[in-house]
Amino acid sequence: RWKIYGSNWCNLTQSLIMQKLEVFGANKLKGKINISGSKNASLPILAASLLSKSKITLKNLPKVKDIETMLLLLDSLGSKVKKIKDKTIINNSNQNKTFASYNLVKTMRAGILVLGPLLAKFGKARVSSPGGCSIGVRPIDIHLKALSQLGVKYKINQGYVHATAPNGLIGSKIRFSKISVGATENLIIAASLAKGTTILSNCAIEPEIKDLVSFLIKIGCKINWISKRSIKIVGVSKIKDASYSVMFDRIEAGTYLVAAAVTEGNISIKNVIPRIIQTEINTLKKIGAKIKVKNDEVHIVGNKKIKSINIKTAPYPGFPTDLQAQMMVLLCKANKQSVIKEDIFENRFMHVAELNRMGAKISTDGNKAKVIGNINFEAAELMATDLRASVSLILAALTAKGKSVVNRIYHLDRGYENIEKKLKKVGAKIRRVN
Repeated sequence: RWKIYGSNWCNLTQSLIMQKLEVFGANKLKGKINISGSKNASLPILAASLLSKSKITLKNLPKVKDIETMLLLLDSLGSKVKKIKDKTIINNSNQNKTFASYNLVKTMRAGILVLGPLLAKFGKARVSSPGGCSIGVRPIDIHLKALSQLGVKYKINQGYVHATAPNGLIGSKIRFSKISVGATENLIIAASLAKGTTILSNCAIEPEIKDLVSFLIKIGCKINWISKRSIKIVGVSKIKDASYSVMFDRIEAGTYLVAAAVTEGNISIKNVIPRIIQTEINTLKKIGAKIKVKNDEVHIVGNKKIKSINIKTAPYPGFPTDLQAQMMVLLCKANKQSVIKEDIFENRFMHVAELNRMGAKISTDGNKAKVIGNINFEAAELMATDLRASVSLILAALTAKGKSVVNRIYHLDRGYENIEKKLKKVGAKIRRVN
């Protein structure tokens, strides 16, 4: 069982906060890395499991803190969660609670995704608003406006969304005002049990959303894509028991590809679907990396001469915002100046100050960062500010001579499974210390 309550939870949290990583740099990484299951696919699938009144079995969930938190959230809602070897079994036969507390939702934006399935299943829910986070505000107004078009009435009181569907959820035609991954996921899940047909347009089409749809179809939902960004959902009244394996983590895959490129390494990443990360592969080829693709594997050899490039983050299939910080580290080694434009989150350059402390020459102006190339990073003591910033500091430290220390790695543990073990396997000198 995943159960951590009271003082045990506080002690574990304090222990994670005190941990840090020591990185001894200037090594070329060589070897193979197995990519874990996707955090960003697992979270909405776990939320969607609440639609069931019986048992769901999931495979390939990553062992990261955000998944543990979501499982604790399901447990608090009455789900019974068991871990058996590589399987996570969720039994909802006695799941009857509709209150998602701030203590669990506050640490993880995906907590708001339980709102849709609880409304679909019970016609009511009280879910903490997750508020902002370090990289941006990430409001839930798009979620709420779309849910109201399914017949939901809501108010926000003392930081909680109080929502009801007096007549149940009713299918509707909904166009999102802007592309939103979370709102797309919440509405797909909610509409799966709504009466009648729902058409969602201007949807996000990230691979993790496609994986969520595949899971929902597996448990008996009627969903199909009718155009690139439009989806049709015919509500069902019953959900089937099912077993499902979550897709690979494309951001983890991209991170290790960048790690190979920045260290002039030679790495194969396994357990991936290369076509899903084609944008990342093409970008790395443009800067000079040599890449070969076969079946479920991508092999990359880093080039000593890195070419400058201009990058703009965008919704899938554009360049992912979750790889922006990692790519910035790589472009610090490029032959000329590069420009990165961040078009997803308004505050996602917080790693810049720490990279500059290591010798980088990066300046920001609004959502643009100018990255001067030909930089040799210097070892330093560093402070992580968010999940992807954490790993960017590790990548920089891998190229610097001497020992760097990355503090506040609890951010890192939210989304990377056994990162130091995987890096050690390919030759990095890295260790976790208290």
